[in-house]
Amino acid sequence: MAVLLFLVLFFGLLALGMPIFLVLGITAAALYGASGQPLIGVAQVIIDQLNSTTLMALPLFVMAAAFMRRGGVAQALVDLATAWLGGVRGSLGLVTVVACTLFAAICGSSVATALAMGTILLPAMLARGYPRPFALGVIGASGTIGIVVPPSLALILYGIVAEQSVPRLFLAGVLPGLLQAAAFFGWVWFTARRNNFPIEPALSWPMRLRVTRAALPALLVPGVVLVGIYGGIVTVTEAAAIAAVMALFVSLFFYRGFRPGETLAVVAEAMRSAGAIMLIVASALAFGHWMTQSSIPAALVRFVATHGFRTWQFLLAINVLLLVLGCFLEVTATLLLVLPVLAPALVPLGVDPVHFAIIFTHNMEIGLVHPPVGLNLFVLSTISNAPVGEVIRGILPFLVLLLIVLGIITYVPILTLWLPNLVFH
Repeated sequence: MAVLLFLVLFFGLLALGMPIFLVLGITAAALYGASGQPLIGVAQVIIDQLNSTTLMALPLFVMAAAFMRRGGVAQALVDLATAWLGGVRGSLGLVTVVACTLFAAICGSSVATALAMGTILLPAMLARGYPRPFALGVIGASGTIGIVVPPSLALILYGIVAEQSVPRLFLAGVLPGLLQAAAFFGWVWFTARRNNFPIEPALSWPMRLRVTRAALPALLVPGVVLVGIYGGIVTVTEAAAIAAVMALFVSLFFYRGFRPGETLAVVAEAMRSAGAIMLIVASALAFGHWMTQSSIPAALVRFVATHGFRTWQFLLAINVLLLVLGCFLEVTATLLLVLPVLAPALVPLGVDPVHFAIIFTHNMEIGLVHPPVGLNLFVLSTISNAPVGEVIRGILPFLVLLLIVLGIITYVPILTLWLPNLVFH
């Protein structure tokens, strides 16, 4: 009965276009009423979990991303990649993959990466004669790297909900993120040679060094953050605060992307984004509390054990579920909806929660570029004035690569666990 009520309410309200925080909140309230669970204590649970120093890192990283996006950092990273990849066929396509990876390692958001890089690189690629679907595809797909490489906002949320170490999760995302970037780089290089895409001029060594020096302030931000966290100098939240301050300083005094008088406007933009995420988190916590009290996770474990599911079969089924949900829900909503059910079941089923974090976030990456409602598809359609169908056509080869990488991540856990186990042995 409760499951039927959830399905009808959740997808019905979603179909009506209601904001996701209201969908989750109303659904949770109806489930509490239908099951007779007491509401006493729900508010306290939400407040206790929101009162988290780790969760404070999220709005701070969002603010750092806003400063970087508006501050000219993206252009500096594009210039850096262009300087070192000039002379190679399909240079601009390869530059897109590298620049998106670098920018993702600074801002932690796939949508912000696609937006910033699309604004700069799409006009440049079209002017050089690249087919528009291909240009849209490589930018949209490369933007998804932001969700898995540190400092990923999705991994911060995962760590809070699943009670996992965020530094371990950050390290777990490094090699899968690089594997994804390498797959995209190889495909772009192959396509460029097959279609005779243009070659950007190679720069002299003095020019390359000059461009690299100009990009060092941008590269300093993730460097300081990661050294601070893994050197045991600062916590994740303190690192996020340092990232926001450094991003503001770099944007104002090195790249001058906006004037000091515009700082409050950029802060307000970041706070609107962070506030929307926190509303979703709060309503999802109420839903997650009901889920825990209803013993659904324990029932899931019993079901899998009774029916003789092996670990690989369980992971395959979860991948299919997440890919379907990713077609309709955005990243935060999917994570907060599904994880409270799955997290308690992972260890009994023989799945490492850190490994599962990367499986989960990679599925969410695919959802960002998966029709019909992948968010990156609409971001690119908006900035390019191209039909969504054209964006989807360009993204399809990269979607296949993402699915192949998902298979590798799922069934080769050493790729995910080697680095965190090495550092936190």
